[in-house]
Amino acid sequence: MSEPLSARLCGRVIIRPPVADQSEDQIEHKSHSSNDRTVTVGLIQMSCGEDPEENFTRSTQNIQTAASKGAQIICLQELFCSRYFCQKEDVAFFDLAEPIPGPTTDRLSHLAQELQVVIIASIFEKRAPGLYHNSAVTFDPSGERVGKYRKMHIPDDPYYYEKFYFTPGDLGFQSNSTPYAELGVLVCWDQWFPEAARLTALKGAQILFYPTAIGWLEGEVEETNQAQYTAWETIQRGHAVANGVFLAAVNRVGREEKLTFWGQSFVCDPFGRVLARASAEEEEVLVVECNLREIEETRRNWPFLRDRRIDAYGDLSALFHK
Repeated sequence: MSEPLSARLCGRVIIRPPVADQSEDQIEHKSHSSNDRTVTVGLIQMSCGEDPEENFTRSTQNIQTAASKGAQIICLQELFCSRYFCQKEDVAFFDLAEPIPGPTTDRLSHLAQELQVVIIASIFEKRAPGLYHNSAVTFDPSGERVGKYRKMHIPDDPYYYEKFYFTPGDLGFQSNSTPYAELGVLVCWDQWFPEAARLTALKGAQILFYPTAIGWLEGEVEETNQAQYTAWETIQRGHAVANGVFLAAVNRVGREEKLTFWGQSFVCDPFGRVLARASAEEEEVLVVECNLREIEETRRNWPFLRDRRIDAYGDLSALFHK
């Protein structure tokens, strides 16, 4: 992939190393321990047009760009093949859904094998007639699907009318093993729930990925817009800190009908430090190194998992206690 093409497709290609300087031993990819290596993640932040095939083609080109820059684990934004159709309730949009496996997942499987990378992709899944999910699939470098997650938390807010389209997930929270790292995939609205991040981390995930579609409503005041964005980033950085993991959030960007998606995809480390953040307005391929050794180092000094009082958390199973 030539540099002019990557610039045309995504505006900028950003590459960030880990925050701390690392020795050659620390960044050796062939470490004996999955907790003792540097892995490189790639986030694809895009705007989407009306043609799903064109969106897919541009996404695959951006995946190739990320891989050429060294990305080993590449994540696309939520519902990357289409515009964010949930701004209104229209049965015609169900035609965008497809089964898993299906045409899109088949092509992504082949691409993962061709590039020898892990690909995480958000799919509008048709499970059965009248039964649909907002799902995410993970393919390893062999092209095998090693994970399928169905979005558990489904919003129903102005211009986010997802309950009309998606049945809540029934596959639970999970960690998927890949040659590069243990990955936990959640989707958009899930990012506001600390329980989802905790349970995924407890399954062994070293990096939490959140394919996302979130933006500002038309007509909101700037103070409200900035408060919403700050809350969005803050709570996810808190998940990284509370669980001692890396976290990657992949948002779309640009105006679609009543929403302006705020982009700013980012990766943070187990201290919640942002290693790299994409633009609020431009398409970007964000390539970031994550030193998994930091998970062990952080958890030794901040042993939140050790000090959890699991005997006292039973009340969390209730919706409310009043």
